[in-house]
Amino acid sequence: MRSWRRFDPAAAGPRIKPVTDLRILGLDPGSRRTGFGFIDCRGSEYVHVANGCINCVEDTMASRLRRIFEGVQALIEHHRPDEIAVERVFVNRNVDSALKLGQARGAALSAIPPDSPVFEYAPRAVKAAVVGSGAADKRQVAHMMSVLLNIEQTITSDASDALAIALCHAQNRRVRLLSELAR
Repeated sequence: MRSWRRFDPAAAGPRIKPVTDLRILGLDPGSRRTGFGFIDCRGSEYVHVANGCINCVEDTMASRLRRIFEGVQALIEHHRPDEIAVERVFVNRNVDSALKLGQARGAALSAIPPDSPVFEYAPRAVKAAVVGSGAADKRQVAHMMSVLLNIEQTITSDASDALAIALCHAQNRRVRLLSELAR
């Protein structure tokens, strides 16, 4: 209960520009599938733009990383996001999996232009922001993305996670802006 009282918005990450209309790219990096999701923020309204996965079925890890890098670059060039939100790497028992995930995340981050603001969110924080529980499963996240963003087609779990990351950032940036205005 007391932790929110110690929250310092200024220490929470890069400075947020007070913009009412902007596009956010959410990325859920993975070594086999990297999910992406774009949403537009129009005041307090969030609108789904696009989502999908960069599928990496190549045999070698190097070719998968190249595909992630080129795929993220192409997405950024096509959709021109104002801000980018990425899922933070979580430590798992399997060191090999964590290493591969870190490499995929590095490939995705390397494709982002240097002047683009990047924000990171822990998986539990994303789930808590969009579902209300940090222990939510992938089906719950996908369902909430369909409901909150008014998406009728089926969304893959990687794409729904990426949309959730983008929506988490949109909500977080709105709270930070409101707290800055209240000062």
